[in-house]
Amino acid sequence: MTERLGFGAASIGNLYREVSDDDARAVLEEAWAGGIRSFDTAPHYGLGLSERRLGAFLRERPRDAFRLSTKVGRLIVPNTGHRAGTDEANGFAVPDDHVRRWDPGLAGVRRSLDASLERLGLDRVDTLFLHDPDVYDLDEGLRLGLPALARLREAGLVDEIGVGVNSVAAAVRAVREGDIDVVMIAGRYTLLEQPAAEELLPLCQRRGVRVLAVAVFNSGLLASDTPATAHYNYGAVPPELVERTERLREVCARFGVALPTAALQYPLRHPAVDQVVVGTARTSSLRANIAHMRAIVPDELWETLREEGLIP
Repeated sequence: MTERLGFGAASIGNLYREVSDDDARAVLEEAWAGGIRSFDTAPHYGLGLSERRLGAFLRERPRDAFRLSTKVGRLIVPNTGHRAGTDEANGFAVPDDHVRRWDPGLAGVRRSLDASLERLGLDRVDTLFLHDPDVYDLDEGLRLGLPALARLREAGLVDEIGVGVNSVAAAVRAVREGDIDVVMIAGRYTLLEQPAAEELLPLCQRRGVRVLAVAVFNSGLLASDTPATAHYNYGAVPPELVERTERLREVCARFGVALPTAALQYPLRHPAVDQVVVGTARTSSLRANIAHMRAIVPDELWETLREEGLIP
């Protein structure tokens, strides 16, 4: 099942904490040894640090042996006001010597791709996503960004184009209004909640659009067999979701299945979902994720979850 597991490289861009070059390389080595061959990054992740580290690793592998995606929409430009600060306000423990500038137009998208290829040290990526247009200006992003991506695909610069968003409504609009190949949806089709199931996934299935499910642990709520402190959408976890998580954990325990095993495998049961993408900078967590993907989950577990109203 590891061919359906992608590695998300935000963590090796110093997401929330500093990660050494050695530790970043070690987790990538672990991913490769475990059979993972799909990698996703973005300029946003550590102001280019993730791309540099991932590229240094992948340059040593045969180019046709892996698939690589990155993102556009945020240009990384020098910060003229840099005074030895950090980018922790944006979640990354890196110097804020550069800043992000929203630019979904054709020139900005092409410039962003060229800069990513330079940081990666590679001559191509396979998939290019418009990153978080719902965070900046969705109307402008879809109006300018999707045609710009289509131009790059038509020119043969990338094989696939898509959007990476948190919002189901934004993803639906992108599929309806653009000619895209893939949607990366974060946290909206998981064992805990499935708002993408009503409209987005059937729409993607009808149109032949691949879906990548990310943030399938819902900010850590589903990442452990024991209750853990977690956040939800960057805030406190609503009590009803705490209760739902515990009910999921209890049903999984009845069948001897780890909660994170069910969390990783559940999205893949929908025919529209091609892969789940998870990220970590810890080799122990990466090994655990691979083991969860390979674990056998009895059909009776899914049937019981349905019977108890915990999944559709």
